[in-house]
Amino acid sequence: MAGTVRRIGHDVRRGRNLEAYAVTLVAAALAVVSAFGDLVPVEVLWSVLLAGIALLVYRITVPDERAGTLDAFLDDRVAFDARPFPDRLRTAQEVWVYAPSAVNILSPAHCDALRTSVLARPGGVVRVVLLDPASPAVEQAVRQLDDAVDFALQRLRPSITTTRGRLAAMAGWPVPGVVEHRVLDFNPGFSLVAIDPQSRHGRVIVELHGFHNESTSGRMHLEFHRRDSDRWYAYWIDQFRHIWAAARPVDADGRPGDQPGD
Repeated sequence: MAGTVRRIGHDVRRGRNLEAYAVTLVAAALAVVSAFGDLVPVEVLWSVLLAGIALLVYRITVPDERAGTLDAFLDDRVAFDARPFPDRLRTAQEVWVYAPSAVNILSPAHCDALRTSVLARPGGVVRVVLLDPASPAVEQAVRQLDDAVDFALQRLRPSITTTRGRLAAMAGWPVPGVVEHRVLDFNPGFSLVAIDPQSRHGRVIVELHGFHNESTSGRMHLEFHRRDSDRWYAYWIDQFRHIWAAARPVDADGRPGDQPGD
């Protein structure tokens, strides 16, 4: 219910589907009034009903204003958060994450959501790659992600430490699924989350870090399904595969290995 309210609020703020919401609101109001007697003439009820049907049928024939435009795929982190991450995991079997610290996507609430969804299923897999805190690349990432943000709320190094502690705890959970964690010595300039990446209904979300941002929530996001573009879906999934292959596995004590993984 809360997710529906957020979605409606998101649409209204952007002027989307206003006719449908208006018809629904009027119809609901008339239904409530009618329940208390003949307060509304039957002719008025039928007029509203037919007008609503006509408007909705017409709306179906109008092409989606966002279809085929960049606005159908590009937004910011606020828009991504409009649909809560736990809602995206209801049927997920596999989740891939690359982020310098992943401290936001792997918040305590999100980790628990992974526990009760992906990791609760036999064969469930969560793969996470973080920036290697011992790598010289961290200093460059600090300049980009901390120093070049006007209103920063978090710092990269302690965020990496926090997330690694959460991943270590998750790896020890008695659940059917598995958590796999690696570290990378290079920041590619984006963060990536893929949900069921190898399935036909997979979804990928990419956040571009940029050179300068007012806040982290203002970074550009791309979000799309495999059906939106086979080519670019495959491109971003391959990006993660290359990251995973180049990253070093982390042992049970949280220490990176000497060689990249497979």
